[in-house]
Amino acid sequence: MAYMNQEKKKTLAPKIKEILKRHNMKGSLSVNNYSTLRLTLQSGPIDFKYTGQDGRTIRNINEYWYEDHFKNNPTALAFLSEVIPAMNNGNHDNSDIMTDYFDVGWYISVNLGRWDKPYAVNN
Repeated sequence: MAYMNQEKKKTLAPKIKEILKRHNMKGSLSVNNYSTLRLTLQSGPIDFKYTGQDGRTIRNINEYWYEDHFKNNPTALAFLSEVIPAMNNGNHDNSDIMTDYFDVGWYISVNLGRWDKPYAVNN
C-alpha cells in the first residue's frame, strides 16, 4: 500500500530543493492523502509548453511519459530527468497490471502551478 509521510518527505526534500535551486525553479513539496509526494512548480525559466492530444494546455506532468512529451524541449527534459528520479529515491514499484496488483512505496505528482495561481515563466 502506498504510504508517504512528513518524515519521508523531509529525507527527500534536500536533494529536490538542490535541483530546484540549480535550475532556478521555485516550487514547494507537500504530502497528499498520505500516499503521494507532490511537487508544485510555481515559477521558473523553463517553459513547459506541451499541449495534449485534445489541444488543452497541461497542468500536471505525467511522470511516466515525460521523456516522450518533452523530447523537443531539452531544458524541461533535463530538469524533469533529475527531479522525478529524486522524488522516487527509495521508492519501489512491484505492480503487475496483468493481475490487477498494485504495490508502490508512494506515488508522485508534479503540478504546474495551483488552481488559483498558474505556473509563471520568468527569464
